[in-house]
Amino acid sequence: MTNPAFNVLWLQSGGCGGCSMSLLCADTTDFHGHLRDAGIHLLWHPSLSLESGHELIGLLEQIVSGQVRLDALCIEGSLLRGPHGSGRFHVLAGTGIPMIHWVRQLAAQARHVVAVGSCAAWGGVTAGGSNPTDACGLQYEDDRPGGLLGSEFRSASGLPVINIAGCPTHPGWVIDSLMALASETLGDADLDTLGRPRFYADQLVHHGCTRNEYYEYKASAEKPSDLGCMMEHRGCKGTQVHADCNTRLWNGEGSCTRGGYACIACTEPGFQEPGHPFHETPKFAGIPIGLPTDMPKAWFVALASLSKSATPRRVKLNAVADHLVVAPLARKTRLK
Repeated sequence: MTNPAFNVLWLQSGGCGGCSMSLLCADTTDFHGHLRDAGIHLLWHPSLSLESGHELIGLLEQIVSGQVRLDALCIEGSLLRGPHGSGRFHVLAGTGIPMIHWVRQLAAQARHVVAVGSCAAWGGVTAGGSNPTDACGLQYEDDRPGGLLGSEFRSASGLPVINIAGCPTHPGWVIDSLMALASETLGDADLDTLGRPRFYADQLVHHGCTRNEYYEYKASAEKPSDLGCMMEHRGCKGTQVHADCNTRLWNGEGSCTRGGYACIACTEPGFQEPGHPFHETPKFAGIPIGLPTDMPKAWFVALASLSKSATPRRVKLNAVADHLVVAPLARKTRLK
């Protein structure tokens, strides 16, 4: 006897749709077949499903009434509670009912609730500035527990909201999370303290970065096209940010840092309001304020001083160039 399909409903709230666009870049030639082989049935997705209008509304009503089983409710985009808590800045077309009301009712029926992207997880870019729409995440407002569903919310599985954070989120994080849920191999111990799946959140963007040699010698980039480490001057937060972007490459070959862009911490709460330009590193007395995870300031200062004094000429010159100026020396003796 085969197990019933794992039913997934995907709704978009206050966001740009970028996480759906990212999802379509999943590393597979048959997206629907990939899900089907994992036992996942996509009940509805705004970009991938043919049903619309009364067909979708009928499906939502069947889920709320318990007629259709909902295994995972995936929400993309932040939840818009304004104005004045009414939620009427975002009304689901054809229903006259605010999206936040639908989300609350559907979440009460779902075995799992999944926040896809940093907007759904923390509020994200949509909650930036003065936040006129009163946008929030499903269970967080930046790093503060609460959000639309409240800090005490647990889905029927007993899990809190699963926060697949990122802006956009990596398609592999979404697919792997859904596959783990469908196979019942993702539990409370598999989530970090912010509800992110640990298979990617236990890593740092720094891991696997192609600029690590420059980081080790504190040979820093000074302008956008330079090859050097972008932590010291260019605003890169890769040594602090939880994600496996440089080992699980985007589209099989890229990442922000590999493309010459500093990591802006898009998987972390509050990344949209760093308090400084994204391309600049805030410092105090010449020392970056945001130091690598787990490293005391005194250690960093000592390490940086020693590293800079030991920087090979090759690394120093290449760090401030947009191409390799000096190649590694070819040794004439056997390597030992």
